[in-house]
Order: sequence, then C-alpha cells, then structure tokens
Amino acid sequence: MTTKISYAIALLVGLGMIFLGARFFFSPEAATAGFGIHFNAGGDYSFHHIKGIRDIFSGVLLCAFVLLNERRAVGVTLLAGAMIPVIDMSIVLSKSYTGVLQAMPHIIVIILCSVFGIILLATKPQKESL
Repeated sequence: MTTKISYAIALLVGLGMIFLGARFFFSPEAATAGFGIHFNAGGDYSFHHIKGIRDIFSGVLLCAFVLLNERRAVGVTLLAGAMIPVIDMSIVLSKSYTGVLQAMPHIIVIILCSVFGIILLATKPQKESL
C-alpha cells in the first residue's frame, strides 16, 4: 500500500515537472513569476528554455521509472532530485522581494521527494502473487 501511494506521488511530481517545464516554453513570463522571481528577458528566453528542458527531462525520467515499476530507481531519483528545489528555493529566497510564500512550493516538493524517496528505498520489494 505504501509503495502504491509513493508511486502515485512520484507520478504526480513527474507530471507536475513536465507541466512546469512546458510552461517555461509556452508562457515564460508567467512561469518566471510563478517560480518566484522577476526576470526581464528582453525577448531572450534562453534561460526559460534551459529551465524548461531540465524540468521536462526530470519529469519524463521520473514518470518512466514509475511506469516501468522501478522502485529503487524512483526512490533514488526522488532523493537526488530533491536537490533541485533546494537550490531553486535558495535562488528565490536570495531576492529581496520574495519570502516564505514564494518558497512554499519548493518546500513542499523537497518534503515530498525526500519522504517518498526514503520510503521507496526502505521498502522491500513485494513478491508477486499469482
């Protein structure tokens, strides 16, 4: 049961990453504001595309591991991937115009990735019943 819930959370996180990445491609100004920073691109959206492809790749990888039922790979990916929102949050909080409200989505993802990554790595594989 715990593994199924962990897989469901991991899949939702992966789909969320794909959504966020796509948002950086198709609506870069809104995505940047939602991320918690002000960024005057002046028509150059290179940063947005770099962040978008990073998020899409992370989401696709996580979803693929879930769909392939790779419990340990999902756990490792969640734990290793937790560093991304930690760094993102530090960037957001380094701005004078941001606060805890803008950091909250990052904090939630850090907690989700850490908790469910540990659960998946600590859970023994269950034998399939016929």
